[in-house]
Amino acid sequence: MLDEKICELREKLNRSISDGKDYSIIYELSIELDNLISKFYEKKLNLV
Repeated sequence: MLDEKICELREKLNRSISDGKDYSIIYELSIELDNLISKFYEKKLNLV
């Protein structure tokens, strides 16, 4: 589930970069992606 969300958000971020979206949008997507990746690894390492 988290890995699917990560893939979807990564694709959205890549499209935003390719489309030349505003930096603030790209930055927010990047932060959101980082947070999901952190949650994924926390769960994988049983830290949560």
